[in-house]
Amino acid sequence: MQQTYQYPEFPYVQSAEQAAGEYLQHPLVIIGAGPVGLSLALDCAMRGIRTLVLDDNNSVSIGSRAVCYAKRTLEVWERLGVATPLLAQGVSWQHGKVFHRDELAYQFDLLPVAAQQMPAMINLQQYYLEEELVAACVKHPLVDLRWKHKLLSLAQEAEAVRLQVETPDGQFELGAQWLVACDGASSDTRRMVGADFSGQFFQDRFLIADVVIKPDAAKAEAPTDAEHSNGHGAGLTRPGAAPERWFWFDPPFHPGQSVLLHKQSNDVWRIDFQLGWEADPLEEKKPENVIPRIRAMLGEGVPFELEWVSVYQFACRRIDQFRHGRVLFAGDAAHQVSPFGARGANTGVQDADNLAWKLNAVLNQGAPERLLDTYHEERAYASDDNLAQSTRSTDFITPKSRASLRLRNAVLELARSEAFARPLVNSGRLSTPTPYLSSSLNTPDEQAFAASSVCPGSPCLDAPVQVAGQSEWLLRQLGRGFALLSWGPAAAVTWAGVTAQPLIVGRDIADPDGLLAQRLDAQPGTVYLIRPDQYVAARWREFSPAKVITALRRSLGATQA
Repeated sequence: MQQTYQYPEFPYVQSAEQAAGEYLQHPLVIIGAGPVGLSLALDCAMRGIRTLVLDDNNSVSIGSRAVCYAKRTLEVWERLGVATPLLAQGVSWQHGKVFHRDELAYQFDLLPVAAQQMPAMINLQQYYLEEELVAACVKHPLVDLRWKHKLLSLAQEAEAVRLQVETPDGQFELGAQWLVACDGASSDTRRMVGADFSGQFFQDRFLIADVVIKPDAAKAEAPTDAEHSNGHGAGLTRPGAAPERWFWFDPPFHPGQSVLLHKQSNDVWRIDFQLGWEADPLEEKKPENVIPRIRAMLGEGVPFELEWVSVYQFACRRIDQFRHGRVLFAGDAAHQVSPFGARGANTGVQDADNLAWKLNAVLNQGAPERLLDTYHEERAYASDDNLAQSTRSTDFITPKSRASLRLRNAVLELARSEAFARPLVNSGRLSTPTPYLSSSLNTPDEQAFAASSVCPGSPCLDAPVQVAGQSEWLLRQLGRGFALLSWGPAAAVTWAGVTAQPLIVGRDIADPDGLLAQRLDAQPGTVYLIRPDQYVAARWREFSPAKVITALRRSLGATQA
């Protein structure tokens, strides 16, 4: 197999506390240096939390694994200062096509609201992402990243968690005020606290093949859509074509099953083949069985090399509680979804985005510990939403009865000509952030806003603005704390040491095209209170310090719903 990536080996270093035999208690310990754990560590460190990350490995993930990162996740990484290299290396896209047998059935646009800084999606192999996050964490003075440190056991105490850790130099103990488990679907930490998953495994298997195809290796003639759907070139050679997501139901080159195609960085293409439950994973991974499938799809005229092959079965399930005392769970350690829809890594990073500011509020700003209960409230709600979407996608992709199959195929046939059927086509509803519409941290509207505006519990929409005459983006101006985005006079409001800083349109930023006001249904005097994770906490038609204080208290968990 061809390798386009050289896996790094990060050095194990014995810590001073282990060498001295000293028991130290750390404010925050994160288990797992994957995309979720590293994003959380960087976010917490940027908020002033000294953060220790333990990982039992000393490299990045093997294989491309997660490859699709959504707009909201990119906005989080932009705030963490790592989005620029990811955007430069990744493949940006926003359109997709769905084929049924040998015809185009449906196509979609993931970014119908234009003029936003981040693309709808980028595709990038997970190992490149992890390498960027590791580099950023290593540079930050408040992140202590320790490789070859395996968690053996934990014991919760009144004010801390006591951890037994194994390294190449033996075992030692350390403490954590708060522990966050980001150690994946097979989380040892979850087992240690006796936490259960609820949900279901799906009895189907899928083959992932990462395939290297050089640009000059494809056919000279660009195929038509019909030829693409037959597998002749599979969309690789159209001159000037923007990258897209392509999904086939029952294609001629893989009859009775489904296939997914994505372009990644460095001439690597991700292909997912549905295999069926009876498939033998060991046999299906052998190159002599993988190569004919790919050749049937691409056609004889497209040379390729295999880079990575894996067979997987997936589940849709989540943990019972995201918080167990002083131990919190994020990412795959908290929930598992099907890979269709790019929900795994995106949901995990959004877990981290929700948790980091709450940990900071509790550790550094005197917020009550019950604020961390709202991490479960909001992210379990988001997880249930993602699980429902993922389960519906899976049921559409892999019908479980003859009647379901007939219904699915009828929808696909109708979608070719009838607009009403197209929203029913479900090849994996792609990741979008879940609004926390019923969160106890929200302050309900007192006055009317347009239904299309950004209501409390929703992530704030980006928009182009100007700062000192220079083009900028709204989300970059909100800072790391609470912000008061105002279309009229407003002043800083402080409660218990937490300040909501004003950002006044017309003074601090300009809205020359009126897009910001349009997206937020802003009138003269309108004020939005925006949380540190850039979610809307409250909004009013006029500035009132007393109302802001009440909403700020509520957002910090100081008042009950």
